[in-house]
Amino acid sequence: MTDDLRSTLERVGERFNLGEYEIEAYLAVLEHGELTASEIADRTEIPQPRVYDTVRSLSDRGLVELRESRPMKIVAVAPEDALGGVRQSLDDLVDELEARYTAPARETEAVSLVKSRSTILRYVEEIIDGAEFELVLSLTPDLLRRFREDLAAAIDDGVSIDLLVTPASRAPDPAEFDYGEVSTIARARRGITTPVLAVADGNYSIYATQDALRDDRERYGVIFNRSALGFLVSGFFGTVLWSTAETLSTDGKRRPFPRRYASIRRAVKDVRELDGPFYASITGRDVESGDPVLVEGEVETTTFEETEEVASLRLETDDGVLEVGGLVASLEDVEAQEILLGRDGVPDRDSFDSRAQD
Repeated sequence: MTDDLRSTLERVGERFNLGEYEIEAYLAVLEHGELTASEIADRTEIPQPRVYDTVRSLSDRGLVELRESRPMKIVAVAPEDALGGVRQSLDDLVDELEARYTAPARETEAVSLVKSRSTILRYVEEIIDGAEFELVLSLTPDLLRRFREDLAAAIDDGVSIDLLVTPASRAPDPAEFDYGEVSTIARARRGITTPVLAVADGNYSIYATQDALRDDRERYGVIFNRSALGFLVSGFFGTVLWSTAETLSTDGKRRPFPRRYASIRRAVKDVRELDGPFYASITGRDVESGDPVLVEGEVETTTFEETEEVASLRLETDDGVLEVGGLVASLEDVEAQEILLGRDGVPDRDSFDSRAQD
């Protein structure tokens, strides 16, 4: 570390090394512009004997001025004047630190444990922004408002969004909040213990307790970077959370066909809700051998239980009828990993991928 960088760090640290009493006193003076020591004691929890030491410490840092009158008055210094030098120091510090920063190779890690609220929120934002065609979310009402613009942008980009808001008692009223702007379908669920989670394209996901977004000590979030593990979060969402929630809105924007799915449950729902015929191109694995397969043909029938524990497609292919299930399927012939659904014939994977890249 260079001497200049070290001195910058030291200056920033010295200026912001404020104790609890100093922070309370500073905010009180900022709010009122000018206070006496007694008035500070009345408006804060700072003991009267500690007020004078506290405000002199703030004066030494250039945050307030002391006027030696009777009684002594503590006057706020304009933040721009008091902290202008710190702002420049921070700008210089960030520039130098960015020059030294090497991005960690997060994509190689299957699971990451995070314990910072800001980090959890950053990952949720990354997952929303990174979704290409499918997104499932469990958010608190505050997080829904926080990520409203990001979700609206994803909807505009053609991403299908299943949105769960919890607790239901605090969810925005559909008469006052446009859920169709931010989701394809939205539901609300009772219970403050419902976790916060997000899964993009059945792959990149995060699971966090609601406590992790408050100031409780036991806070954590888990990041899953591989599809097999992201499926665990998506499966938990579909069978435990989504199936026990009440519908708020089903009027979200519909994507054009062909559509791409990571979840067979979502594909089956669309087939059942819309008039056929439907044609599918499905990549996955043979349930018995585990070999990779590509199966294509017309969707003959579907199987679906309202609990979402069972969902499958029966596909008429050139090699006969095949039963297609979701990830970790065992009763069907094929475990689907990615599904393309079309209306006018079997979707062409090459042209679909080219369209998605454009």
